[in-house]
Amino acid sequence: MKKNNTVSLLSLLALLILPLLWTSCSEETNTVEEFPNWQARNTAYWDSLYTNTQAKIAAGDTSWKIIKNWSLQDSIASPNTDYIIVHVDEAGTGSGCPLYTDSVRVHYYGKLLPSTSYPAGYQFDSSMSADYNPATSLPATFAVNALTDGFATALQNMHIGDNWTVYVPYTLAYGSTGTTGIPGYSTLIFKIILVAYARADGNLPSLNAPALYRPWTEE
Repeated sequence: MKKNNTVSLLSLLALLILPLLWTSCSEETNTVEEFPNWQARNTAYWDSLYTNTQAKIAAGDTSWKIIKNWSLQDSIASPNTDYIIVHVDEAGTGSGCPLYTDSVRVHYYGKLLPSTSYPAGYQFDSSMSADYNPATSLPATFAVNALTDGFATALQNMHIGDNWTVYVPYTLAYGSTGTTGIPGYSTLIFKIILVAYARADGNLPSLNAPALYRPWTEE
């Protein structure tokens, strides 16, 4: 009986002390949260961007676009998270646009909103090096239908030579769960330059400088 009582007392003391030790360790490590209030911040950012873009378009600013998810009908009312927002940094001279079944070549990079360690936004992917030069840099090749809805929607509205900044809500990106390096509820910001595209039964031009930068498509 005495032995059992002693064990019980020791167990109780351990349960009381452990939380204090955990708290102490946490305080000593000074852990910094990289994405505090991430869902709320991204939601507020998107709502503000959407409203401001609507106002700019209404005022006649043609450099901004609001484009509905490629898979949804324009006649159906949708929340603002069913759209991407585009700023046209430079308009291309190509004719026609890629289809969902096409392949494309693009220069691009993607980043998140600013976070604790990345005041300019964490860059999670890129085909552009720090010394990017459109005359020498090689573009990335994608099947449009292998991309997120937001990226695919942008491509299907671009012409060769278009240089866009594209804002994508989390619903047309990686959703509420996220993916490696991208937390759930993340608004994505892309720079996309469309270099070339080809239909499903065609071929993209070879990766050599003369072919890359002339207006080209295989209809």
